[in-house]
Amino acid sequence: MPSEDLSGNTCLTCHETDTPVVDKKILADAVHSGLNCTDCHKDVLEIPHSENLGKVECSACHDKVNLEYKQSIHGELNGQDMRDMPKCVDCHGTHGIYSPQDLRSLANHLKVDQLCLGCHASQIVIDAHPSLPSSEFINKYRQSVHGRGVHIKGLLVSATCTDCHGFHKIRPAKDPDSTVTKKNVPVTCKKCHAGIFEDYAVSVHGQMWAEGKNSAPVCTDCHNAHEIKEATGRMFQSNIPNECGGCHEDKTVTYRDSFHGKATSFGYLVSAKCSDCHTPHRILPKGDRNSAIHPDNLKQTCGRCHNDVNNNFIRFNPHMNVHDAQDSPLIYYGFLFMSYLLTFVFGFFSIHTVLWLQRLVVGLLRKEVKIHKFEGKHIRRFALSSRLTHMVVVVSFLMLAATGLPLKYFHTQWAKILMGLLGGIEVTRYIHRIFAIVTFGYMAFHVAHVIHNVYLRRKYHWVKGPDSLMPRAKDFQDLWQNIKWFLYLGKPPQFGKWTYFEKFDYFAVFWGVPVIGFSGLVMWFPSFFTKFLPGTFVNLAAIVHSDEALLAAGFIFTFHFFHNHLRPENFPMDITLFSGTVPLERFKMERPEEYERLVKENRLERLLVDPPTPELERKCLIFGFITLFIGLILLVSIFISYIHGLFIH
Repeated sequence: MPSEDLSGNTCLTCHETDTPVVDKKILADAVHSGLNCTDCHKDVLEIPHSENLGKVECSACHDKVNLEYKQSIHGELNGQDMRDMPKCVDCHGTHGIYSPQDLRSLANHLKVDQLCLGCHASQIVIDAHPSLPSSEFINKYRQSVHGRGVHIKGLLVSATCTDCHGFHKIRPAKDPDSTVTKKNVPVTCKKCHAGIFEDYAVSVHGQMWAEGKNSAPVCTDCHNAHEIKEATGRMFQSNIPNECGGCHEDKTVTYRDSFHGKATSFGYLVSAKCSDCHTPHRILPKGDRNSAIHPDNLKQTCGRCHNDVNNNFIRFNPHMNVHDAQDSPLIYYGFLFMSYLLTFVFGFFSIHTVLWLQRLVVGLLRKEVKIHKFEGKHIRRFALSSRLTHMVVVVSFLMLAATGLPLKYFHTQWAKILMGLLGGIEVTRYIHRIFAIVTFGYMAFHVAHVIHNVYLRRKYHWVKGPDSLMPRAKDFQDLWQNIKWFLYLGKPPQFGKWTYFEKFDYFAVFWGVPVIGFSGLVMWFPSFFTKFLPGTFVNLAAIVHSDEALLAAGFIFTFHFFHNHLRPENFPMDITLFSGTVPLERFKMERPEEYERLVKENRLERLLVDPPTPELERKCLIFGFITLFIGLILLVSIFISYIHGLFIH
């Protein structure tokens, strides 16, 4: 048959039904509908033609595209006769080739990733080419902001494989000519994110990149390549300190120790993160007048979160290094003082408690010390107001500890669990403040109560003499005598109404509440206090508040618990401050000096009362054991954190 009869209609006389079958309708709609079959199948010169036709050479028309393909990793490996390499028809089809803008096209924007996955999700292909990434990136991409934009929202502007890797001249990521190699990533992302690129280009990161420094962070260093999250989303925002910390480790450590860092670690994303202060992309040195952290711009930067920012406020250091005396002598020596205070108090009372404990154990083994079950009359020791105040103290203290200690140990799993159980930091910060107000309330009530009784009712024995909680020379004598007893060098002291360790407990509150309270107020209302205090006082307040709270919690949960639960006369629990009374026999044994004085002054009979009812005793024990259990959990958590810290550091 002459060549001029080799038209499409002629070919279809066979191929409308014979293999390979050509769908006339598909062919009519395709981009090549205006071509004759022989424009592609050039070796068909007559009909019938040979069954062994040569491959169609798309390069005859698409020479530029073919050149790009040959320069790609696909074309390069195809030239090495790797037959699993994709060729034109694998991506574009054969007869049903449509414009990429046509939804029917295999290479349509919304289908590109599925097309690429034909090979890149095939385990056979992956096994044959070890340099290929595992198929895990597929799900990462589809859950990314780009993948969700394509598949869930159908956005043509959302990036797919070819937007980043190119269409035909695809090179491996490590190849200098690749569109996704480090030096080219910003230019590639710029095609969609032009505005962000402008900010990045003038930033310190962008300038490093422009200078060709390999250490310069580019888009994929912070946003990842396939697993790109929504920048305003919770997952991305909570991970910002980790991303920045990959390069700025020293600054991340100091950030983590600040309230901003601790709150962020608990998922409180309102708290300032690196990008909130330094901006996400236009990051400039502090000395640059256009920098968000330049002194001239700090009011505006801090003012995005804080109201009424003043000149003192911006002197707060969000990256305070407590170990650097040159950075801030006030902070350095303040931290040093609190560290020494913690060491002294815990050191002294640890030795005191261990010595007492071993003396009790030896005494029990020698039958010198006995666990008594007291019966009979009780002596009234505390008025109702004191008992109620103590219960408020217990509840408020435990709530403050439970909501505050997780911030100190933010890096531990138990802190995250406890914070989650309490509703997260969004809830605990209000709980903490409520019980701080309660603490100020009972403190004010007690001070007013003391002033009323001493100055109005003239009960001067409250501030001097054996009934007073004020320190006396005898307290130091009792301490020395107790130590001698611990060391088997003498008898135990004859205690009066108040022991030296009870007075320490009492005055620890008078020291702790103002110190913890004032430092807490400074952190609660920084804008107000920095009107007359420098911003570094906010840093100092954070240190004092944290360490003083640890001192209080550690003291109560160890030494106070020991005195009230492990001593034989108290075991398993001393409910005196809940019931208000103590067994007379125990009183005689525990406070012989006070007992003799009451007898001598004929006041003992007036203080004798019946034992608490079983119902009252049961309620006191329930309340006591609940609070003891909470305290012990917190104590164990602190101890585990301390041991863990020893191994980490």
